[in-house]
Amino acid sequence: MTSPLSFDATRLPSPHLTDSHEAWRKTVRGFVEREIMPYVNEWDETGAFPRELHKKAADIGLIGLGFPERYGGHSEDVDIFHSLIANEELARAGAGGLCAGLMTHGIGLPPIITLGSDALKTRIAPGVLSGEKLIALCITEPSGGSDVANLKAKAVRKSGDYIVNGEKTFITTGCRADYLTVAVRTGGEGAGGLSFLLIEADRPGVSRAPLKKMGWWMSDTASIHFDNVSVPADNLIGQENAGFAGIVANFNMERLAMAAQAIAFARVCIEDAADWARDRQTFAKALSKHQVIRHKFAEMLRMTNASQAYLNHCAWLVKTGESPIADLSLLKVQATRTMEFCAREAMQILGGAGFMRGCRVERIYREVRVMAIGGGSEEIMNDLAARQLDL
Repeated sequence: MTSPLSFDATRLPSPHLTDSHEAWRKTVRGFVEREIMPYVNEWDETGAFPRELHKKAADIGLIGLGFPERYGGHSEDVDIFHSLIANEELARAGAGGLCAGLMTHGIGLPPIITLGSDALKTRIAPGVLSGEKLIALCITEPSGGSDVANLKAKAVRKSGDYIVNGEKTFITTGCRADYLTVAVRTGGEGAGGLSFLLIEADRPGVSRAPLKKMGWWMSDTASIHFDNVSVPADNLIGQENAGFAGIVANFNMERLAMAAQAIAFARVCIEDAADWARDRQTFAKALSKHQVIRHKFAEMLRMTNASQAYLNHCAWLVKTGESPIADLSLLKVQATRTMEFCAREAMQILGGAGFMRGCRVERIYREVRVMAIGGGSEEIMNDLAARQLDL
């Protein structure tokens, strides 16, 4: 009999899911159990996962999910709920670094597909969607992350090329990437002076340094320096000085994906804590029989249920063509705070066992802060939502 607190049992039924979605869940789950679960502890300890995992993910359609067929993607009869299922199933491994590193194309490639020229799409997208090439999104700088309108990295036109100078930091897949989708300043101050450039990572003047982190150990995170890097004008993604809208649109989808992951991580915490609480004997009875512990599970389930309902609502809005900026911002806050609460309570229930490495709860606990900060911090998200309310 399935436990009512298992990962699957704590997933709320959704009226938006069809047989296609359930078949896709089965495919991704098989991939995760076969190619990820047996190795995830080792990869986290060594600080990397094999590059060939991208190709294996591409073979089952994971890398190409939602991208145009003509570039090697899979978009026919695919909607936002297929993407959320992929994020949820990957999160079952309890390793945010795996999710971030394996799916980095999900934020690096969309600006090219949405804004880029046909020639640029044809040159870049097929290699990325086959898992042969890796691409990273480069926005955050040492001077700030969420204040995108004031980015400082510059690209100046000279003899038909752009000359790029500046620095990006906290870049996921920054050291391993073959391509860099870089937000640069091509015009004056503010949002109106920003553009996107595709920069091949092996160009002279590009240097990269790995960063050590509190969590996401197996994910490559880098600082990247651009020192008089010459980039062909054909590598401009979209129109010059019109990149800000693309940055914002990219953030919306990133926040939705991160919310799905955060809620799934919370449910992993519930599952592992429940298994432990049933088996652990304290004061002549199972830990789960103590009222104070049972109330912890009630609170965790209340929060995950509420967060899942909000996630489904926001995803439905996106599917119907809306861009609910305020709701997506608030959803990310709701989801990451749910993850934080469940990680804390699960760690408390597991006690010393949860403090040991190689435990899903321990990894998730370490990764709470990056989920609450990355893609837009909780404070920025709340302020963004408040500004949409026309107070």
